[in-house]
Amino acid sequence: MEAVVAAVRAAIDEGRMRPGVRYSVYQLAESLGVSRTPVREALLRLEEVGLIEFQARQGFQILVPRASDIEDIFAVRLALELPAVRAVADSGAGADRLARQRELMTAAARAGDERAFVQHDQGLHDLILELAGNARARAIVRSLRETTRLLGAATAEKTRTLLDIDAEHAPIVAALLAQDSDAAEAAMRAHLENTGKLLVGQARREEEAAATDSAMY
Repeated sequence: MEAVVAAVRAAIDEGRMRPGVRYSVYQLAESLGVSRTPVREALLRLEEVGLIEFQARQGFQILVPRASDIEDIFAVRLALELPAVRAVADSGAGADRLARQRELMTAAARAGDERAFVQHDQGLHDLILELAGNARARAIVRSLRETTRLLGAATAEKTRTLLDIDAEHAPIVAALLAQDSDAAEAAMRAHLENTGKLLVGQARREEEAAATDSAMY
């Protein structure tokens, strides 16, 4: 299923699949050389996050990620991750693990390894929620990040370099290691608000481009 999701995302990113055009589940399965079952499972997952919409007789179309959806995602993340980062700063928990996670992020950024960087970026946010001891918040943020990934909403090497993103995390971890809860919260807020703002801006531009394309047909 993940391979199908990746193939659909790549086709959208490269312009081979466009919003407003009807596509066939059968033809997609044939082009990928797989059965219809994993294709339908992948498409159902993409429908859940709002990236595609099924139509009658096994057809589907691509939807443009809505800016409002991304705004909602980051509003929830702010509500969950700010208290978490304060709690970790207050407790001083996991200092060695936090420092190690930062080292991994920085190494990946300097190497230009986007896949590893994204993994370590997610790992840092997940670690903070783990150390805060809120399993439900951790699960929710994991789900929200997965939704963001499936929507294709990312700023890496689009509006920010990996080094730019890495630099936004430096004051978060520094404040955690110094057990400065106010600074940790402020740094996390700045990072999430900046990321959300950039992603919302990208989504709005994509919405406008899709509207222009629709008007041409």
